[in-house]
Amino acid sequence: MGGLVLDEAQFVKNHQSKAYQCARKLPAVFKLAITGTPLENNLMEFWALTSIVAPGLFSSPKRFAEYYQKPVEKNGDKAQLDKLRRRVRPLMMRRTKEQVIHDLPPKQEQILEVVLNPRHQKVYQTHLQRERQKILGLIDDVNKNRFTIFQSLTLLRQLSLDPSLIDPSLSGVRSSKLDVLFEQLEDLVAEGHRALIFSQFTGFLGKVRERLVEENIEFCYLDGSTRNRTDVVNEFKNGAAPVFLISLKAGGFGLNLTEADYVFLLDPWWNPASEAQAVDRTHRIGQARNVMVYRLVAKDTIEEKVMALKARKSRLFADVMEGDALSGGALTAEDLAGLFTD
Repeated sequence: MGGLVLDEAQFVKNHQSKAYQCARKLPAVFKLAITGTPLENNLMEFWALTSIVAPGLFSSPKRFAEYYQKPVEKNGDKAQLDKLRRRVRPLMMRRTKEQVIHDLPPKQEQILEVVLNPRHQKVYQTHLQRERQKILGLIDDVNKNRFTIFQSLTLLRQLSLDPSLIDPSLSGVRSSKLDVLFEQLEDLVAEGHRALIFSQFTGFLGKVRERLVEENIEFCYLDGSTRNRTDVVNEFKNGAAPVFLISLKAGGFGLNLTEADYVFLLDPWWNPASEAQAVDRTHRIGQARNVMVYRLVAKDTIEEKVMALKARKSRLFADVMEGDALSGGALTAEDLAGLFTD
């Protein structure tokens, strides 16, 4: 094989996955990895990509973890970080959108703080106290209890959106986040704008869909179970529906949707790359209008703490790619404890 070009190369970031093994073993004179997110959660993802395109650079994942990952992520070792940058700089070419697309219209980002209505807040706090007592006793052994911990995290994140997602008998409790979203949609639809609405939870997208039907607002819908993906995308691009509901996993990459000029991210996640890729579905070459991005964050809930963790992830990316403050890394026991404590 003359050469191997990996587009969206973040899909081989896990060095234990079959996709990575195939890319690593394919014989080729040269290998090129193209991605907007060479680093999403931790430095071992970066090692995976370099081991494919430059297999002799860092020969052992174990040695890389001991020599670079742990000192940089755990201890903020600037000397090791500088050494890592020097070694990978000759192999990388980085271009930001601002460098290559000089006429791209501005993108404005805003956090919409959602104050839970009294009934919604009461349900959330009741479950928070129960989950907090359960999880804080399991934090010391994150690996052993990872499934239980993340199960509680997911429950609290869903409660921040709509209580009926975890208990259908709570359907009478209004979703504060849905109310805020539709206040925004009412104005922008009336003014002729079009919006992409992302969530990680298809159950919550279903709630949005039900409300759109009630409000007689036309929409398109895409998630991982959508069979006719291309048809749905073309329907939005060529039609008049002002709203496109998209699950973050199914539509966070590979789509060009410059017909929209508004983006709503309904639930924050601590992986900033996923959100950035979602926003880039419309803020890209071909966009002629200013793009407005709204992140809906429920006040006094786990979502505020997820936003803080996401900021740390962003700084880790900046550390390796640019060289600024030292922070970040995979979720630690301390990080997880912080999500459940005041």
